[in-house]
Amino acid sequence: MPRHPRSSAVAAILAAAALVLGIPAAPGAAPAAQAQSVMPLSPPGVPQLENAPLPTPVIPGVPAQPVLTYPVIGPARPAPEYGDVNVFPTPNEVVGVAQPVMFFFDRPITDRARAEATIGIRTEPPVAGKFYWVSDREVRWRPHQFWPVNTSVTVWAGGKRQQSFRTGDAVIAEFDDRTKLITVTRNGQHVRTMRASAGRPGLDTYNGIYYTGQRGRQVRMNSETFGLRIENGGYNSIVHDAVRLSYDGIYIHSAPWSVADQGVRNVSHGCINVSPEDARWYYDTTRNGDPFIVKNGPGRHFGAFDGQGDWNY
Repeated sequence: MPRHPRSSAVAAILAAAALVLGIPAAPGAAPAAQAQSVMPLSPPGVPQLENAPLPTPVIPGVPAQPVLTYPVIGPARPAPEYGDVNVFPTPNEVVGVAQPVMFFFDRPITDRARAEATIGIRTEPPVAGKFYWVSDREVRWRPHQFWPVNTSVTVWAGGKRQQSFRTGDAVIAEFDDRTKLITVTRNGQHVRTMRASAGRPGLDTYNGIYYTGQRGRQVRMNSETFGLRIENGGYNSIVHDAVRLSYDGIYIHSAPWSVADQGVRNVSHGCINVSPEDARWYYDTTRNGDPFIVKNGPGRHFGAFDGQGDWNY
């Protein structure tokens, strides 16, 4: 016969439900769960409380709103072999529709299936996806297609971490090497066209789906990090309004020295060069996880060889 939850677990469930319904907690009741806190671990054999997302209303002018959640009883999950895990996106972050969920473990994982079973991902609306491993310390999860706009997500990782985030608008940039133009759309509506210059012959920019990551108003670019010495045509300089597109150093950034080439020919070392005005606009308009697509170029296909190639395998 099925085992009945202990009274302490029942009290925790009622307290968490009271949070959602706005019912004051009874004296002595377990503390109500907060959206970004880890639920108290239940005793062995007792169902574990986790959070599930509700649809998050979009409030104009408020870019980062807490994800609304409610308590649910989670499935039985194995004890994790890791001690701790960090999760990205960060709590209540708003990300682009290409952003994967990243799990960084504090030790090498020997049983990958078991580690995946310790993780729970709930979305509103429901979204199907898949796990894939980047290393023995990092697993990722992404939907099969780009996230729907304004998807609320809660993540549970082995009882060690629970947090929520959501996606924002679908801001998608596409560089067509045939025209040397970047077209940017927001939720399917055209918002900007930018002239650009990609990797010159021999340093061709890869074709495929990238997404935006680390960024900086000033970023030092040093070609010697990938073996191209200064005396052989390399560089060591600061670029402005730079948004990373790949782990191996492809950025979209301001390039006032190549404005005459932008929209005409490819002259960069692999990065996407745009005008200072367009670079500032793109930097200010995008967030982590916005897709950037390169097509019709002579370069090879961007893929699993790079840490931001998630959408190419």
